[in-house]
Amino acid sequence: MQTVSAPLKKVLITKDEIAKRAKELGEEISKDYEGKLPLIVCILRGSVLFYSDIVRNIKTPCNLDFMCMASYGAKTHSSGKVRTLLDLREAIEGRHIVLVEDIVDTGLTIKHILDMFRTRKPASVEVCTLLDKPSNRTTDITPKYVGFTVQNEFVVGYGLDYNELYRNLPFIGVFNEDETK
Repeated sequence: MQTVSAPLKKVLITKDEIAKRAKELGEEISKDYEGKLPLIVCILRGSVLFYSDIVRNIKTPCNLDFMCMASYGAKTHSSGKVRTLLDLREAIEGRHIVLVEDIVDTGLTIKHILDMFRTRKPASVEVCTLLDKPSNRTTDITPKYVGFTVQNEFVVGYGLDYNELYRNLPFIGVFNEDETK
């Protein structure tokens, strides 16, 4: 069997820890949205693995949709400019929305989406993120559902990438930029 290798300083969060936390978050979302038919929105591409685990653990009826945003490019820090590459398929007016994101870092992407959604008049919007990096936040964003809080390190794996690589690692590791130079 071939394994994926990446230039890592260390494994930060294991596959088992992620699975356990996704189950807990799915149960919490199920409880919070019982009887409300939430729309669970995946922010592509980084959150697709986490999103799959979350929705499999939501036990209340829900709808699924996808958005694709870009702000990193081939860098290890946000460009500060957020672009919408793929928008939702239908109107969200009066809907309860849960945005599933891979990481809330500066908060610029989520702020951009929340600002865009306010004009569409949803009943509510909450953020569920695999990773929260509050030490790097440049906006006033606080996710309601947080998988893990991490320090200001660049991480890859489980959907998170460096230059579109390493998303398929089954865990989250701290990326070693020195090995890519």
